[in-house]
Parts: sequence; structure tokens; C-alpha cells
Amino acid sequence: MEVLYLRDDDIPGAVAMGVADIGIVGLNEVAEKRESVEVIHRLGFGRCRISLAIPKGEEYNGPSFFQGKRVATSYPSILENYFNDAGVKAVIHKIAGSVEVAPSVGMADAIFDIVSSGGTLVVNGLKEVERVFESEAVLISGKDLGTQKMMIVNQLVSRFEAVERSRGMKYLLINLPQSKVEEAARITPGLRSPTILPLAQSGWCSMHVVVEERDLWAKLESLKQLGAEGILVLSLDKILP
Repeated sequence: MEVLYLRDDDIPGAVAMGVADIGIVGLNEVAEKRESVEVIHRLGFGRCRISLAIPKGEEYNGPSFFQGKRVATSYPSILENYFNDAGVKAVIHKIAGSVEVAPSVGMADAIFDIVSSGGTLVVNGLKEVERVFESEAVLISGKDLGTQKMMIVNQLVSRFEAVERSRGMKYLLINLPQSKVEEAARITPGLRSPTILPLAQSGWCSMHVVVEERDLWAKLESLKQLGAEGILVLSLDKILP
């Protein structure tokens, strides 16, 4: 496998032209470039949104606010679609960077830009008024990869999914009395059922089970009340179906 490092806005075009077979890029770039590519898999990281923002002192009364206004953005295609759907005619100024400073220097009345925490907007005296597009990292491919390459892509996707399944999961190793196994299994049923292994000490066993991290401490307290001890909590890298 050969890996090409490209600017994010060049990736959809490179995949569409066959320079690369697949690519990882933000969904916002796929929507903006309108290249002939397919989104194969959403990767669940790099989440952000593209929003309309105006000076914080302005009163906002809905999309009609932008009628006749100048809006600076690096995503004119997405913004044009939004304004068309909203029946708004605005002047869209495409700029490559530092979009957030456009209103303060008199270049625009509003901006349409990527927002993550919103901190940059606050620093520049702006407020978010419309969330237009939700984005995250996605895996894309060309329209016709062929059977052999698609087999490889499907294998790659299955590996991504194995990592995704492990997010927020922990692996528990628990020593507990054999007589408490059924009760413990009701507390932590695992993916299918717990793995139970006998210990050298008579009447005791080791339970191995996967649990969601959000429920971890509550389940540990319940297991401790059953007499569980020597509990190990391990991180997981991958879970295959």
C-alpha cells in the first residue's frame, strides 16, 4: 500500500481522478468539491460543523437576516445550496483562510466557517446563529475500483470497525467465588456471555468479560458486594464480531 499525503481539499479530486484509490477526508470537503466519489465509511472522529456566524451585537431573526448581506467563507458551494434552499440571495465571498476576521476588517457582514468549540468566534466578536452542515472524517473511494480493490477496501473497513467497536469498552478479569458466577453474569453479561475459568484455589474462579466504560464503576461496586476481588481493568484495541 502506498500512502499519499495531500491537502484535505485536494483529496476528493485525487480520488475521483484515480490518482488515489481511496482517501480519508472531512465530509465537508466531499460536499464542497462535488467530485465523483463515494463515501464508504464514516470514521467517527474529526467531528465539527460549518455554521453561519454574525457580529455578536447584531440581532438575528432567522435566515432572512442574510438577504443582501456579504458572507465570507471557504465553502461557497455548501453555503450556496443552503441559501438556495432558504430562498436567500446573499453575496458570497470566497476566501482561503482567516475567515473569522472578515467582519472586523469590513470584508463581510457575516461568515460561514468550521466551528468546533466556538472559542475562535468569541475571540473575534462573533456568535453562531445557524448550524448548516455536520462533518466528520470519512473514507471515500472512486466510483469504479474493481472487484479486487474493493475486496481490499472491505477488509480495511472491517479493521476500522474493529477499532470503533472497542471505543468506550473495558476488559475485566475478576476473581470471585464459584457460587456467585450466575449473579455476577447478570451484572456483567459481556458480549455474549462471560468466560469462566477455574482457579487453583477450590471454590474460586476467574471471570473474563467486556463492559462499557460508562457503566464500569457501578458494575465494579456490585461485583465487589458479591465478594469479587483481584479485579483487573484493561483497555481494548479491537473487537471483531
